[in-house]
Amino acid sequence: MFQRELKEAFVSNLNGTSLEEVALGSFLAPLCLINRGLVWILYHQGKGTLPLPFPWISHLLLDFSMIILPLVLSCTILSDILHQVIIGLAFVSMGVLFYIHRTSSHTTVVNPQNSIKNFLQSHVQCNQVPFLTIFRVLVNVKTSISILAVDFIVFPRRYAKTETYGTGVMDFGVGAYVFANALVCPEARRKNITGSKMNHLKKQILSVWPLVVLGMGRLVSVKMTGYHEHVTEYGVHWNFFFTLAIVRIVASLLLAIFPVSQSWIFALLIGGLYQFTLETSGLKSFMIHNNDRTKDFLHANKEGIFSVVGYIAIYMAGVQIGLFIMQPRTQVREWLKAMGKLFLASCILYAALYTCRATVEPVSRRLANLPFCIWTIAQSMFFMSWLGLADIILLLFKRKSGCHFVPSSWNMYKKDIDSLSAKKTSKMERFCLIQAVNRNQLLFFMFANLMTGLTNMLVDTFSSSDFFSVFVLLSYMFTNCCLIYVLHIFAITVKFW
Repeated sequence: MFQRELKEAFVSNLNGTSLEEVALGSFLAPLCLINRGLVWILYHQGKGTLPLPFPWISHLLLDFSMIILPLVLSCTILSDILHQVIIGLAFVSMGVLFYIHRTSSHTTVVNPQNSIKNFLQSHVQCNQVPFLTIFRVLVNVKTSISILAVDFIVFPRRYAKTETYGTGVMDFGVGAYVFANALVCPEARRKNITGSKMNHLKKQILSVWPLVVLGMGRLVSVKMTGYHEHVTEYGVHWNFFFTLAIVRIVASLLLAIFPVSQSWIFALLIGGLYQFTLETSGLKSFMIHNNDRTKDFLHANKEGIFSVVGYIAIYMAGVQIGLFIMQPRTQVREWLKAMGKLFLASCILYAALYTCRATVEPVSRRLANLPFCIWTIAQSMFFMSWLGLADIILLLFKRKSGCHFVPSSWNMYKKDIDSLSAKKTSKMERFCLIQAVNRNQLLFFMFANLMTGLTNMLVDTFSSSDFFSVFVLLSYMFTNCCLIYVLHIFAITVKFW
């Protein structure tokens, strides 16, 4: 019992970090993705002479070391020098990019201005939006790392979820997870609805049953094992799976009634009215100061129940952003303009956020208040805009080098693709860890939750050294990645709802 209370105290009464530090972390993943792509370009320039005796193992190790490893280190032993790590990676990227530019056999002696102009007017394959997929995968991966890392001393307390007010990295992760789901919902993808809207709504409601089952499973397992829980996060019985299910149901109902293209209006109305209610009624005081958890279900789970309103606002905004991102575009210039608009919108929202913090109240994940909604949306768009820019940079140098086989990345449009190139591209995607996680996102998150509980039962997280903590985290993530990777290799998608 003492160990449980100690762990609960370890993740309680925290105040988070600055908005600037959270935004700074957005530059790490794009740089890692660029460097990962550059490794493949260098491999291509070397005519494939690097030893790849077991392609699937080589691909897995490369993706894990270039994507997962930096994310784990950045929130543990390298967290205090994150800005130096990012600057270092940026210099490495620029050095390799310069080397590829100088040594590329596809570089022709033309006016650089014309070369850039031709590139901007060129077309990309428009059957996917790689940076959108990568954003969703990275949110899932970073969340999976954090839910275990937070129990180790090596994980900075400022990155953990805040008690009431503040901006922790994990606070953003919760909102970003909801936002990421909204980006690819059927409404955002303009998926044709067969039959009546009522039948479509019934289908969407039935589709959340795995979340309800997972929520019930987590509730039962936590209560039966005496696993530590931070009650002020969601309540006594509530958890994040229930929040995801309710948000999906309510948002589907709203989107079945009102025009999908006006989702941003409802996001603003819901967030604004909820904040007005917090300010003008006793709801805020009830959620923060009322400690009576025994009266009824509402009192026991007040944070989880009422914060759903804020997450619905985030979801509706995510649907609008998803609609914008998945508009038909083929030219590089068009995608650059889209990323510029995402970046500009994030800057405007950040300005609104600073105004809200100064005139209304600070960010609160516990309340899921309007500042929290604005921050989640602004930071998500900021992150996506840099992921998109990284992919455009990679595309430029893929074009220069003649390498077209970097997985989870844009490729130049080709009218006639030969069967050999198509086969090689398909093989690269088959061995890609990003695609593996994307294929079974919910299953990956479920694996992470199960492994987190198992690891906490087997490892004394408080007495672990920094080195051992990082070793455990890397082993945990490698196990999760291997499980999901094997399913992807055999083209198994666990989606039976």
